[in-house]
Formats: sequence, structure tokens, C-alpha cells
Amino acid sequence: MEQGFGSDSVPPAGPIDKSKVLDVKPLRCLVPVFPSPNGMASGTTPQPSPFVCVPPSGPFPPGVSPFYPFLSPNESGRSAENQDGLGFGTPISPVPLNSFRTPTANGDTGSRRPGRPRASNGLSAEDDDSQNHSDQFGSGYSVHANEVEDTSTGKKRGRPRKTRLSQSGSGSGSGNPATPPIEVDIDPLLNQLLASFKLVEIDQVKKADGDKELAGRILLVYDLFRRRMTQIEERRGETPGSARRPDLKGANLLMTRGARTNQTKRIGNVPGVEVGDIFFFRMELCLVGLHAPSMAGIDYMSVRLTGDEEPIAVSIVSSGGYDDEGDDGDVLIYTGQGGVQRRDGQMFDQKLERGNLALEKSMHRGNEVRVIRGVLDVQNGGRGKIYMYDGLYRVQESWAEKSKLGNCSIFRYKLIRVPGQPEAFTLWKAVQQWREGTATRVGVILPDLTSGAESQPVCLVNDVDDEKGPAYFTYIPNLKYSKPFMKSNPSVGCQCLGGCQPGGTSCPCIQKNGGYLPFNPLGVLMSYKTLVHECGSACSCPPNCRNRISQAGPKARVEVFKTKNRGWGLRSWDPIRGGGFICEYAGEVIEESRVGEFGNDGDDDYIFDATRMYEPLEAVRDYNDESKKVPYPLVISAKKGGNVARFMNHSCSPNVFWQLVVREINNETFYHVAFFAIRHIPPMQELTFDYGMVPPDKADRRRKKCLCGSLNCRGYFY
Repeated sequence: MEQGFGSDSVPPAGPIDKSKVLDVKPLRCLVPVFPSPNGMASGTTPQPSPFVCVPPSGPFPPGVSPFYPFLSPNESGRSAENQDGLGFGTPISPVPLNSFRTPTANGDTGSRRPGRPRASNGLSAEDDDSQNHSDQFGSGYSVHANEVEDTSTGKKRGRPRKTRLSQSGSGSGSGNPATPPIEVDIDPLLNQLLASFKLVEIDQVKKADGDKELAGRILLVYDLFRRRMTQIEERRGETPGSARRPDLKGANLLMTRGARTNQTKRIGNVPGVEVGDIFFFRMELCLVGLHAPSMAGIDYMSVRLTGDEEPIAVSIVSSGGYDDEGDDGDVLIYTGQGGVQRRDGQMFDQKLERGNLALEKSMHRGNEVRVIRGVLDVQNGGRGKIYMYDGLYRVQESWAEKSKLGNCSIFRYKLIRVPGQPEAFTLWKAVQQWREGTATRVGVILPDLTSGAESQPVCLVNDVDDEKGPAYFTYIPNLKYSKPFMKSNPSVGCQCLGGCQPGGTSCPCIQKNGGYLPFNPLGVLMSYKTLVHECGSACSCPPNCRNRISQAGPKARVEVFKTKNRGWGLRSWDPIRGGGFICEYAGEVIEESRVGEFGNDGDDDYIFDATRMYEPLEAVRDYNDESKKVPYPLVISAKKGGNVARFMNHSCSPNVFWQLVVREINNETFYHVAFFAIRHIPPMQELTFDYGMVPPDKADRRRKKCLCGSLNCRGYFY
């Protein structure tokens, strides 16, 4: 008996008898149809079949693309039949997805350390500590284990994703209404950055073997792009700890576009990377070829010695994932990869294979191994790592022992630092001892030049000669105005009692910045504009509001020191990340006509003149920046009174840039000059900015010989 309740049938009014068996027939039977060679359905049907079963390795009918992992990237990263950026070519045998590891340039897997617990974001726990740098607040992209980039080809494993970001205003914590999600296409931003820094078509020779200039451009574009993506995602209201990862997404996109260098594996130093350089993201190591695997702690290559190939180690990352011992600045006891304890409680002995075997072979061969040390990011509350290139080491000895975590065998390797290299980790340790008071800073003249005017002391140091200090001046932490600039339209302060929050649609200060908060909680400037609007004295937000970054004084512990040939200079005990706030230029705002008063005695070094011509940090500003130029020139004199900014020397290749910041109250406008890091700056590296060029109508000013020593030195400055 057949019963049914279709769209035209009337259900019975009484209860349904569930004891009856209904004869249910399928609506349609689907029969698999295999494509004919020309991609059309077989038989007499002239139209292509809508249901086509395609073997994993092809052939593929029109409109059907091959998919990973059944097809692998070819050498160029793009097949002749597929030019849409997927980059798949020659078929390979199907293998389980979970068996894939990060490939290396010579075809080895590079091996993520097996046996480690998995982190919640799909990365190994070993690498989880290296991927905590989403600038403190969670924003970026979801990443799974099979979507981490291939460090030898630059292609992302797993299905490609569209480069679009969802954007919405949440007004979290401020009572602001949410706005509907907006799709933001980030391709124009990336294309503009690549074109601005001439990274659209990198010469193949430079991709294989780079230099400092190219490595610097790639890292700068990566940082600018990552910060901008973070800012866009944060506007959606993502909370700290989110699994979204702009650091991985940004690196994947750059690698896909070919913006990377030093892809040739080598023993020894990498062109363009200096001992002591720091990195806040593991992916930065991959982009410049310092350490190719994005997750594995040991990078190696194969060499042919007596007819057979054998692996040798080229670099290692010691970041705390294992029981490494590295308190001695010249000795590192490194634990091999694999084994230890899995999340399910099982324990395995480490095996002498892959990276472990490569370190063993390097010990017998005596080749140098690059060492990257991971240290805690103290300014980020110790929640992330900073990666410092500590130079070249040699493996002196190796042995096996029982792990501290249980009864399993691990390999240990003793590495000794090659002598004669610049200080890196040893300098880092010395700075920590100065800060803790367990060691004395040599050459200190004054323990605090500011006499308590700043939240952190600024010591005055001279370990070069007998000079006792610069000419007398009064230390003032802020800018002094005789009269502010006037504006025609009175401004309204914000009412964000708990501080301005990302996506606040009712916050007038955020709306002046294009709808975005310009800073992250660490004081990093997220994108560059002609003007950055900070909260003023009429705003209700507290002093620690994220939109008052430049008003809180220096966050990094800086010192004024005597240079060898350029007078007094400024440097930081702390590492400073790219875009990080350093200080503002304090002094007295003067009229432009008074600048000539300082030209005869040489004290115009203590003049900041915004009317000069400056090389832009990037060829173009934020592509959505509609703010106008400064309506009035700003000239500041720090001769009689100023702060630490007056000691920053000129460089034609600076690591610091200045940004105009405006604070408004009613119809009065106060302009300030804030300094930010162009790139990551290691501890004890001098802080410099470009003094700018004098316009042609003021070219009568006295030129000074430039001693910056950079490759791009102009030879003089004003």
C-alpha cells in the first residue's frame, strides 16, 4: 500500500497509524556519468552532464580545476593550463592529507617535530609560541594545519581562499551600534604596496640570492600589509585570542606573488640578514630565507660527498618548545625533534632521522649552523616570542638521554658559537641585567636625564671619551604652544568613558581617522596617514585610551649616549617592533621666520622643521587616505628645552619616521610630531630619522657633512 503526503494531498484529520509500513520510493536515481575525452557526456545527450565523476588525476573537462594534493606545483609555480594563480601541474600519487609536511627546496619534508601536542589553531605546540604575535589583539585569518605555506615554493597548502575581509563596526564595549558586514577587497592594497616597493617582478637571481636592500623592502611590505589587515579585521570586533592570523595570511599572499628572497639553501650567513636582527613573526624568517620551514625547528639540505647524499643542518630555531639550555650566550644545548609526549599520553623515543640526523652529520662535517633564538616579548606581557638571529654555531658533540617529561630517549646537541661575530644574545642578556640591577651599565654619567619627568628613566652614557654631557638644556616632556592653530568648525570630543574601541561608529575621534583606531594596544601605528587624530582634553576617555598613544611618553627604555663621530645619540634598551611608538618631539613651537636665528652657531640641530621636504616612507600613503595636508607649517625648537627626541641623529637610511598627530579642543588645533619605528629595531641600535631637504628657496642654509655611513648616503644634510 502506498501512502504519501505531497504538496497536493490532504493529511488525514485523525491520528496516523504508525504500525503500517510505507512503501517509499526515491524521487530520482542518480547514475554516475563519466566524461568522454572531449568533456561532453557520453551517449546521445548533446549537453554536458551536470553530474560528472572525474578521476583525481584527470583528465579534467572544461571548467573543472585540478586540486591539491593530487597535483603538485611545478617549478614555476603555475601550470600552462591553469593561469589563475592555483599553480598546479604534474600529477602525483594520492596520499593522506595528514602525511604532508613542509617541503624543502631539495624535496625533503623538513619535518615538523612529530609527537608534539597540537595547538588549538591547528599548529604544533612547538610553533604555537612563535605564532602568538597578532599584535596582542586577535585579528587575522583562520589557519589550519594543511593551509600553512610551502616554504620552498611559496604556495599555500590546502584550498586557496579569496583575499577578502569581512568588515563591520561592532562598537564593542562602547555601546555603539553595529554596522552591517562589509566585504573589503585587500588586493588593491597589496598590489599598491608591491608596486610602490618594486616587488611586482623580482629578478630570479635576487629571489635565489638577495641582499640587505631587497630583504628590507620585503619585510617592510609584509609588516605594512599585515598591520593594515589586522586593523581591518579588528574593526569587526574580534577579541584577543582569536584564531585569525594576519601574519600567516600576509606571508602566504606575498609568497604567492613571489615577494621573497634567498630561496637557495646555503650554509652560513644569509645575504641581507645581519647578526642581531630581530623578527616578531616566524613567517618573517621564511620570507628572507633565514629559516625556511614555517614550523619545524631544524632546517637542512642534502649534500653529496662520496656518491651518496646525506643531510646537513643549515639553521635551527630555539624558542622554548623543547628543553633547550641556552643561558650561556656562546653555548646552546639543543634538543632534537620528535618523540617526547603526545596529547594522548603516548611517549616515543626520538629517532636519528631527518633534522636529528642532519645535526649529527653536521657535527662530523664541522659545518656552520645558523641559530635563531626565541626570547620572551616582555613588552607584550611575555605572551609571545621575539626571534633574534644569534649568528653561526658549530655542533661540538651529541648524546642521547632520558627526557624530563618521561621515560623516553631524546637527542641533545651542544652547539658552540663561532668567535668574532657581533654581539646578539649576549647583549640582550646584558641589557636585562642592567634593567634588573644585577649588573652595572658602564659609562653612566646620569642615571636619569629626565629627573623623573618621564615614566621610565633615561640614562646618560659616555663610554667613548671624557665628555661629561651635552650643553645645558631644560628637560620638558611635552610640546609648548604660545598660541594654537585656529579652526573654523568647532570639534566635539568623544564620550568613550572606557576608552575608544575599534568599530565605534558613534565615536567622533574614530570617524576622523576614517572609521579605524590608528593604534593597537602596544602603541603600533597600524596605517600611515597625512594626519592622525588623537583624543584631546575635551574627550571623556581615560589617559590610557588607545587613541592617546603619543601622550603617554616613551614606552621603550631609551638612553642618550655619546657616539664615536656624531656627538650625542639615542638608542633603546628594548626591542621596538615596526610601527611602534618611540616618543614625540618636545620643545617650543616657533614661527618659521625665527629659524634663521639658529643658523649661525650650529644649534639648528635642535630644530624640527615640518616645512622641509622629506622622502616618504612608502611611495604612496594609505590608499583610502582622504585627509588633507597640514594647513600651517610647524617648526619646533628644542635648543633651550626639549626631550630625548632632540638627540636623534640624521641618517639617509633611517629606522625612524615622524608622523603628524593632531589633538583638537573646541576650535583650537594642536599639532604634534610623533616618532615611530620604520622596521623592527634591535636593542642598542641607534635611533635615527631623516632631517629632510631644504626647499630651493631656502637653499642658502649651511650644509653639513653626513656621516651616517649608509649605502644611500646623500653626503650632506641641513
